[in-house]
Amino acid sequence: MPTPLVSVLLPVYNAEPYLPAALESILRQDYARVEVIAIDDGSTDRSLDILERYRKDDGRVHIVSRENRGLIATLNEGLALARGELVARMDADDISYSSRFSRQVAVFSQRPGLALCGTGIDTLIGNRIIRGTPNPIFRSGSLRTLSMFFTIFMHSTVVYNRKVIPAPMLAYDPGYVHAEDFDLFRRIADRFPVTIIDEALVAYRIHRDSVTNKHKRRMRQTHLKIVAENLARECLVDDSSALGEIGVAVTMETIRNLAEFVLALERKISSLPVEVRQAHTDGALCFFYFLYQLIADEERPELTHAFLTRTGKWSLIRRRERYGLLAGARAPWCSRISLAATKRVDGLARYLQSVPAATVLPQNGMA
Repeated sequence: MPTPLVSVLLPVYNAEPYLPAALESILRQDYARVEVIAIDDGSTDRSLDILERYRKDDGRVHIVSRENRGLIATLNEGLALARGELVARMDADDISYSSRFSRQVAVFSQRPGLALCGTGIDTLIGNRIIRGTPNPIFRSGSLRTLSMFFTIFMHSTVVYNRKVIPAPMLAYDPGYVHAEDFDLFRRIADRFPVTIIDEALVAYRIHRDSVTNKHKRRMRQTHLKIVAENLARECLVDDSSALGEIGVAVTMETIRNLAEFVLALERKISSLPVEVRQAHTDGALCFFYFLYQLIADEERPELTHAFLTRTGKWSLIRRRERYGLLAGARAPWCSRISLAATKRVDGLARYLQSVPAATVLPQNGMA
């Protein structure tokens, strides 16, 4: 296989604090045959100045700057401009480790029919990295099946193979705003082989201005829409209206309907042939945790209590959380205090646990 050109699709919008480290991580890869398609989507900070500085120093950087059109339009524009047979995604606030592209290109070389390859991630908070660990679900389950229930790849880790994916398919659908990656991944995985290098090759940055944090509600609504479509296509549900309802409002009524939906889905999965049942069970469990988090984020423990009681899933959550929720059924104000305290303790515990394994990033942003 000839050495392929990797086009790195880099949408940029007001990324000034993080953009230099992101660009450095791409341009200092140990795989040199790379072009960067950087699209400045109407930034109002110094992002364009930073891009121009890097373009002067490295001819592999190509810039488009225009008015703001949003992420999906920017991604599709970048796909049209990319020249490489492999197209890598990268967010302007994340960091690719130096061997990322060489590792992913090697996988495509070994499997010419592969359509998409993602990787694991580390989590980047400030200038500290919390190391990711391999996820056994990717070793035991069908990625096609799992892609029905959740976004199986972090968007900033994927590389697409344009020799396998038809051009009309390799496009982000504006009908799935803030979950356009989930939609594209499930469409590709439904028709072509996909894989993941279950090792962290990207540092995924968490900060308050990220798209995930700013558009969580809309993102979840689109996520629910996609799962509903997938389950209906596979004839795993008779009525998915409960998913749309819970995305609009979390109430006792919508929780009751959602619990019935979850139990009906489990019954359908239990009747599947044994060779496909486990992957569906794993996917449904991941989706249950998504629903649980959606409800818990309302910070009304009586609603979370109702969901867990109606689904019979108390055993799936942490013991100390159960105490707070049980109290909340009779004294919600007391439970809210308990759960708030639990959140603070959990946050501190996670931080302390991460310190021994945390690594301070070098000045150039590389791990």
